[in-house]
Amino acid sequence: MPGLLSDALAWVVILTFAVGALFEDRNERVARYLTAAAWVGFAAFWLQLVPHFAFEQKSYVEGILSIAAVPASLYTGYLLWNGRDSLFVLSRAVAAMGLIYLPFETIPAFSLFGVGVPAPRGILMETVAAQTGYLVNAFGYHPEMIVGEQGYLNTFLFFDGEHRLTVSVVLACTGLGSIAIFAGLIAAVKAPLRRKLRAMAVAVPIIYALNLLRTTFITIAFGKQYMQWFVDEVLLLFGSSDPYMVSFFISDRIISQLLAVVVLVGITYLVVRELPELLTVIEDVLFLVTGDEYDLESELGLDRPGT
Repeated sequence: MPGLLSDALAWVVILTFAVGALFEDRNERVARYLTAAAWVGFAAFWLQLVPHFAFEQKSYVEGILSIAAVPASLYTGYLLWNGRDSLFVLSRAVAAMGLIYLPFETIPAFSLFGVGVPAPRGILMETVAAQTGYLVNAFGYHPEMIVGEQGYLNTFLFFDGEHRLTVSVVLACTGLGSIAIFAGLIAAVKAPLRRKLRAMAVAVPIIYALNLLRTTFITIAFGKQYMQWFVDEVLLLFGSSDPYMVSFFISDRIISQLLAVVVLVGITYLVVRELPELLTVIEDVLFLVTGDEYDLESELGLDRPGT
């Protein structure tokens, strides 16, 4: 489950990936050992997250993906160990993703020379919450903004009659995860900086803007209880007994998460047009899933200079 030990494991795994990447041009044998070991650790990391996503968060999409990530990580490490060198690119991408995401996930607020330094996650959550609030207000809804359970001004308060309904913008609602994925992939490939910056300029603004629309949609749908559909069936599906949560489950766990998959595929296509070197990573992922080799360069009519 997420916590101190989970955070420590995440840092160990990501730093192992990073050190492995540093050794690629110095000692390929050491790089292979370290990176294969990092993939085994990555499998262990996803395995301990399965109960959190499946039972605590009640997210079937994330639960299924975390389960699938365990054998996928082990298989990736196996293939890399046995000579599939193209997987070094994907490994570098995971290292970069983690180095972007983990500071927000794990660094708490602290004092430095008597000056308080806020937690990065708090700054990001409050910023996204404030921007979501602006959009919610623009659509004609005016919930009160209150301090949430984590101590940040990131929670909207609605009332359904006398019943209080609160919806919070947590770290998973900021778009950071998706941004870290694309930033990591872009950083991992060997390509001119100019084209990498163009790819980032395509991915990051689109992800951030669409995520704000997502948080606005969920906030309104849940706060106003607009999606109280198939109440008994949805409660059974998500193992809940709170009928007020139905609009949240439908708007977030079903509609938003399924649409996110479609959106990420579309963004991937746009980014690959700017940075064809990413085809190597996509082909490796497809090989891991299907066991078949693909030549996306020919199928998409792109010129891949190299990785």
